[in-house]
Amino acid sequence: MRRKLQEVGPGLLLCLIIAALAWYLGRLLPVIGGPVFGILFGMAIAMLFPQLQNLVLHHRSSQNNYTLGSGVKYTTKNLLQYAIILLGFQMNLFNVIKVGGQSLVVILSTLSASFLTAFLAGKALKLQGKKAILIGVGTSICGGSAIAATAPVIRARDEDVAHAISTIFLFNIVAVFIFPALGHAFGMSDFGFGMWAGTAINDTSSVVAAGVAWSAAAGNNNALAYATVVKLTRTMMIVPITLILAIYTGRKSKNAADGGAFRFSKVFPWFIIGFVAIAVINTFAGIPVQISHWLVTIGKFFIVTAMVGIGLNTNLKELITSGFKPILLGLCCWFAVAGTALLVQFATKIW
Repeated sequence: MRRKLQEVGPGLLLCLIIAALAWYLGRLLPVIGGPVFGILFGMAIAMLFPQLQNLVLHHRSSQNNYTLGSGVKYTTKNLLQYAIILLGFQMNLFNVIKVGGQSLVVILSTLSASFLTAFLAGKALKLQGKKAILIGVGTSICGGSAIAATAPVIRARDEDVAHAISTIFLFNIVAVFIFPALGHAFGMSDFGFGMWAGTAINDTSSVVAAGVAWSAAAGNNNALAYATVVKLTRTMMIVPITLILAIYTGRKSKNAADGGAFRFSKVFPWFIIGFVAIAVINTFAGIPVQISHWLVTIGKFFIVTAMVGIGLNTNLKELITSGFKPILLGLCCWFAVAGTALLVQFATKIW
């Protein structure tokens, strides 16, 4: 244990310190959020202090007996998975079942539209790496949390994660400003807007911000409450999607290697079992709300810490020079999700 702490401690401590500042700013500006600040700070520090990034990338300094890379890698892999497990404390399966019956058709439709768009547009744009998958997952499920859960499953590069997080953030900001206005223009009810915001806006903080803006005009919190529950129900789609992607990635890797049998146990995202188990415990064990909230907060802070690590591993200049295609893909996915949600709600008379 002591040896492991010496190995990962310096890099982990570096990420935690930067994450604390990102978390604070994220609380001040929730529309932007801690994960975005974390990844931006990490990239900025890596660009301003290339020697520090060299220590991160090469794991060990030739002059000093300490590591940074091992600790940073620990935050982007292990700590990130622990964070997803802790997010299970925000789930109440009774609410998921209750709301799921009403919103399942809309959620499944938007999932299908997002992934189909990500696949076709990603091919047309000739995006490299796993950017298309991450942007599709982030748009269709729950923004940064879904990207964080999916990245280790599909073995995405840190650059791919940085592109996806940045793209999702851009459309989160846009959604907060235009969704309430569009909802009023369409003559939507509190129920209808809550459903639309909960299924078509990427990140939970942005869903809440849009719900608050709507509720301020409506004079009640009905839309905000419903949008939040729909959004958390949508978060549960992390479970089947990561399992499907794990199988797909594992089989593809096996075919690329051209040898050996495919073993599901090697690609199974075990941290998802932890997420589901915690959701079950939170539903039936009668855990006080304050404790659940505290544990979810720790999980969210771990995500910010992991984003710092990803930022430290990312080349900001390369990200900027190749950033147009991911944004265009994100726009296509965002239109597909928002448009599909509206069409399905109109067809099923949820308006």
